[in-house]
Formats: sequence, C-alpha cells, structure tokens
Amino acid sequence: MGVVTYEMEVATTIPPAKMFKAFVLDSDNLIQKILPQAIKSVTIVTLEGDGGAGIIKQVNFGEGSQFKYTKQRIDGIDQENFSYRYTVI
Repeated sequence: MGVVTYEMEVATTIPPAKMFKAFVLDSDNLIQKILPQAIKSVTIVTLEGDGGAGIIKQVNFGEGSQFKYTKQRIDGIDQENFSYRYTVI
C-alpha cells in the first residue's frame, strides 16, 4: 500500500466555483455522459456523515477495462477553498 498525493491547478476563464461544481460535485453524473465507454456507473455504497465526508462510492468501469470497479471514500470537501480529498480503497 502506498500514499499518492495529487494536486491539480487549472487556468481557465470559467469561474472557480463553476469548475469545482462540474469537476467535483457533479462529476459522478458528468463522467458517465462524457466517457460512457469507460465509466459504466457510479453508486453510493455507504452514506455516512453529512452527505460529503464519509461517503463510499463505487465506480464501475465499462467492458474491456482492466478493472471491474474501484471504491472511493470521500475524506473531505471544502467548497469555499475548492478542495476535495478522497481515498481509493
């Protein structure tokens, strides 16, 4: 097991709040529409906490993928500072 940290900074004319909403808050719905061959579905496995931190999601991959699915636990969402932390389990 290892720890990987990834930071992403994007320069755009779109307001940060709108980008964060699309990339983080609405990503479960958007990714299936953008890449239907890659992501089959995203389902919530457990719902804990306030609807943000503590949720475990299962990302189901499409046919032909090397993996069937991954699970992600949301560790924190800070909408004011546009920060999102999660762990792949």
